[in-house]
Amino acid sequence: MSVVPDPARPGQESVWTFPRPAVAEACARHIRIQHAGLLIADSRRSVRTLETSHPPSYYLPPQDVAMTRLRPSSRRSLCEWKGQAVYFDLVLDGIVLPEIAWSYPRPTPAFQALAGYLAFYAALLDVCEVDGERVTPQPGGFYGGWITSHVAGPFKGGPGSLGW
Repeated sequence: MSVVPDPARPGQESVWTFPRPAVAEACARHIRIQHAGLLIADSRRSVRTLETSHPPSYYLPPQDVAMTRLRPSSRRSLCEWKGQAVYFDLVLDGIVLPEIAWSYPRPTPAFQALAGYLAFYAALLDVCEVDGERVTPQPGGFYGGWITSHVAGPFKGGPGSLGW
């Protein structure tokens, strides 16, 4: 299958120049997450993962997350590059938003920077921002990338992109 990348405008990165296998890198962009009027996370020291055809996922240190509002879920998954992920529910005033965040407690050696950091599904939260810009969730229910004006697609997850 041949995909034609969207042209990258000045200041943009094309997800088609991102590597495969994925990589993790330190990121100083301002990441903010709010839900139901409450601040869930606020960080300038995230780690972002980059993978061909995917918008970045941002992993936040637990010190920058309202961990008292999260509880472990029984869900687990396996990433061929990062290792086993664990999931967390968000609990607000007795309302549970299941499996809204995930983490790699013991990632593979190439992804040690992610150890204990948390990533969030933007589609399930009221407000997720990168440097004050509201993100668009990556299409498809499985993926957790955050689309901003800083990245050019097309992005994996939409109809017809399974084989990318």
